[in-house]
Amino acid sequence: MPRKTVPEIKAGKNKEPLAVLTCHTAPMAKILDKHVDILLVGDSLGMVVYGMESTLPVTLDIMINHGRAVVKASSNALVVVDMPFGSYQSSRKTAFENAARIMAATGCQAVKLEGGLEMRETVRHLVKGGIPVMGHIGLMPQHVNTVGGYKFRGRTAEEREKLKSDALALEQAGAFSIVIEAVAETAAREITEALKIPTIGIGASAKCDGQVLVVDDMLGLSPGAPKFVKKFGRLAEEIEKAAVSYARAVKSRQFPGKDNLY
Repeated sequence: MPRKTVPEIKAGKNKEPLAVLTCHTAPMAKILDKHVDILLVGDSLGMVVYGMESTLPVTLDIMINHGRAVVKASSNALVVVDMPFGSYQSSRKTAFENAARIMAATGCQAVKLEGGLEMRETVRHLVKGGIPVMGHIGLMPQHVNTVGGYKFRGRTAEEREKLKSDALALEQAGAFSIVIEAVAETAAREITEALKIPTIGIGASAKCDGQVLVVDDMLGLSPGAPKFVKKFGRLAEEIEKAAVSYARAVKSRQFPGKDNLY
């Protein structure tokens, strides 16, 4: 089965919801690939993989290394790589050079960047240059210092109108889909209905054209996950049980046994 393409994802509007998960490693990519439509190599890896306090310290090289691993280990899902903080905001030229570097070095099919109206011309420039772009509005982790934390969006009429304007601007600029994060259900639904491209919700409306979660949150590996996360597994507990069992076996000299020796 050939890998999903950007046109196929774009054509997923108002059809079967798109299943999206973040993915940062080759072993995880091999497991997830056949079950989801999009693997998102998210800069959330800064927090869930490297223990950073935010996504801001994540570098271009980090994203490329993880993106390359995910692409190499997958063959079905579309792979989208986040553009990290500082790699696209300064100018359209810088954004294109860094996006092109990500795509060439990883083999991914698209990049994702945060921002609405202020990123319209950057998105347009990338798309014209042959780089598919996924947008991201609502709660934007790279803007954590600007807004004073990880705040829910879309509470007021003014916020809802701003979010809708941002989404329409990204669509007009050529984005093939948009992530809507931590946004009031009514606002996310209105945006989804107004757009001709798919919306991917995370802490937004069930009416979005798809859903995404950070895989570590979904698997129950992350302590203190956001309210919008549903844990479909409890791997942290299973890993700890295995670690306890292993340590006991080692200390009691039950491991390695005869079957584990050459």
